[in-house]
Amino acid sequence: MKLTKTDQLILNSYSTILDGLGDYLGEGYEFVLHNLESYENSVVKIVNGYHSNRVVGSPITNLALEMMKRIEESADETHRFVTYFNKNKNGIMTKSSTLPIFGENSRIIGLLCINFYMDTPFSKIVESLVDHNEKSEKEVFADSIDDLISGIFASAREEVYSNESIPSVNRNREILAILYRKGVFNIKDAVVRVAKKLGISKNTVYLHIRSFEASES
Repeated sequence: MKLTKTDQLILNSYSTILDGLGDYLGEGYEFVLHNLESYENSVVKIVNGYHSNRVVGSPITNLALEMMKRIEESADETHRFVTYFNKNKNGIMTKSSTLPIFGENSRIIGLLCINFYMDTPFSKIVESLVDHNEKSEKEVFADSIDDLISGIFASAREEVYSNESIPSVNRNREILAILYRKGVFNIKDAVVRVAKKLGISKNTVYLHIRSFEASES
């Protein structure tokens, strides 16, 4: 099978996803990206490959071949993936999942394989759940855009008002600067909503935004 330029772009986009998943889930998981253009050297990306001693350029596995056949023949379009338990050559139990990656014309061009090694010490699993950052991010899970903007605004306002080194005359500007850095003004009508919350005109908000943009250029 020959991959098109679009197929290659689709497949390459999964590379960062694997890095992110590896960082998020920890070292007990192995993530493998297969390019089905060549079964002999199908592995094009692998995270935590020390579990199976595989590297970029390793061949596809027999189970991956079999699972791909099942996926291709599946009549259920909503369930075209396979999750299963397996033992590697050292007898270590894994919980695995094989997910197809579709390219142009709905062809399966690659596979994303996830393997959790069940001999992973519990201490390592706990370690991946511990916050090692000095300052955690505060994420706003909103039901609407209004709630999202309100949540980010409240957080920015609290940050500014709790900083005694910021003069009261500069507080609005500092709040706007935080909102600008967080990308709030990329949201439709955010300028109007924020202006109303601060009790200033939208033209004043636009003036500050232009100032922030100029300082970046």
